[in-house]
Amino acid sequence: MNFENVKKVRLNSRTLRHVWNKIWFDNPPSNLILFFSTIIALFMFIPALYVVFKALEADESRWSLILGSRVMPLLISTFKLSSVVTLITIVVGVSLAWLINRTDLPFRNFFRITSALPLAIPPYVGALTYIIVFGPRGVIRDILGRAPFDIYSFWGVAMVMSLFTFPYVYLIVSSSIQRLNLNYEEAALSCGVSYKDVFFKIILPLLRPAIGSGALLVALYIFSDFGAIAMMRYSTFASAIYHQMTGRFDMVGSSVLSLFLMMITLILIALEGKLKRKNYTQSSKSARRAKIVPLGKYKYVALIFVLVVFTLSIVIPFSVLIIWSIRGIMNGAINDRFIGFLQNSIYSASVATIICMIVTIPLVYLKARYNSLIGQIINKMIYSGYVLPGVITSLGIVVFFIRYFPRLYSTPFIVIAAYIIRFLPQCMKSGEAAIELVPKNLDEAAKSLGKGETYILSRVIFPLIKPGILSGGALVFVNSLKELTTTLILRPAGFDTLAVRIWMEASEGFYHLAAPPALLIVLVSIYPLIILLRKD
Repeated sequence: MNFENVKKVRLNSRTLRHVWNKIWFDNPPSNLILFFSTIIALFMFIPALYVVFKALEADESRWSLILGSRVMPLLISTFKLSSVVTLITIVVGVSLAWLINRTDLPFRNFFRITSALPLAIPPYVGALTYIIVFGPRGVIRDILGRAPFDIYSFWGVAMVMSLFTFPYVYLIVSSSIQRLNLNYEEAALSCGVSYKDVFFKIILPLLRPAIGSGALLVALYIFSDFGAIAMMRYSTFASAIYHQMTGRFDMVGSSVLSLFLMMITLILIALEGKLKRKNYTQSSKSARRAKIVPLGKYKYVALIFVLVVFTLSIVIPFSVLIIWSIRGIMNGAINDRFIGFLQNSIYSASVATIICMIVTIPLVYLKARYNSLIGQIINKMIYSGYVLPGVITSLGIVVFFIRYFPRLYSTPFIVIAAYIIRFLPQCMKSGEAAIELVPKNLDEAAKSLGKGETYILSRVIFPLIKPGILSGGALVFVNSLKELTTTLILRPAGFDTLAVRIWMEASEGFYHLAAPPALLIVLVSIYPLIILLRKD
């Protein structure tokens, strides 16, 4: 009887091993890498999961109250702003991408770089500069006696958000334009089709996936942004969740609103994914370099358009920051308090960056070398924190740490944890691109010599993907340095960062104190942008 039981156990273990190997295509990872990756995935996914659980705790009366009085106005205001900004950024981004990459626009090499620079200016910093210039107590009011328009109006908010988000569309569409096959255009033109019809009927459909990707990034940013929009006194889902959390300390109500915002985010991503699945293919075998299209009599009209965008998105913000930073420095803005804010920013961003770079190595190794359904699930869980708005991530962290780790709640650790959840995928993206260039036979050779995966990761893989890891780390550091929403919600008492102080000083009207840290963040943010442009 005992022998039969042992035989059944052995048979079952062999069956389980066979199924396990089949899941991993007969190439399962080590238990250590799988365990480590699973822990990281759970850590990244738990905040979003807890928001859902907390929302489900709300009773029927709470749901009825929120659904009846809050959701619909917030939906209307958020969708209205997101739709208008997305439309403006598509028009501006696609126009700039086409004029700069495919026409004889004067100084187009100069504008190729500068049109991407607004991406280095966080929208809350851009909003600060426009409030300084066009606000009720702004520079223009002092000169003219009144402000030319209400910067706090819907169209003021839409203009500011568009000026600092259009590079998402511009960069993606520019990259796609550079890969377009000229043969399609030439075939249509040889049949007597006008260039206008070629552009709208052939080129734009081929650019549609790129436009959709850029538009999605803009729409998601508008739905998730709190700093700039709240600074300009406009109400959206993100600002409502923030005020519900910090003003009323209502975690259940915040979770209900967050659940709606989460659903909207997932719907937008699904719609963009459906667009990408459409068949927009072009052969690269016979592709040739695209010819420059002469603008003729419209050359200087196009130049004026580009100069207007350049002035509004770069000249005005940088000029304001430089002038007001000089005023602030002359009035003692660089003091011990400023150094303390800088130290807090560097400390939290540095720790988050180091952790992200370390954990990225086994995570990208698992994805690159052990592709399977389990690996895909782990990867999607890790990317959940990057896809979802920061206010939702912050709420999930608050609920989770208060319940299970209350001692860590009022420490810088939860700020660092939020940075890791938000920006680890950026480091992974860079690491994935690097490990794709590493031949698999290198690790196979190390395994044949009896080396374990710890040795392979540290002595074989890491030296080869080190530049990609460092590039990803630079992105994590800069984005952590300028992150406002999660820092504002999660920071412990006395742990203000540069981003938080910009928000605080601007809210109180001390613009000369807000300008120096804002200029510093913008200057530091230019570095990862240069990395991005070099990759393109």
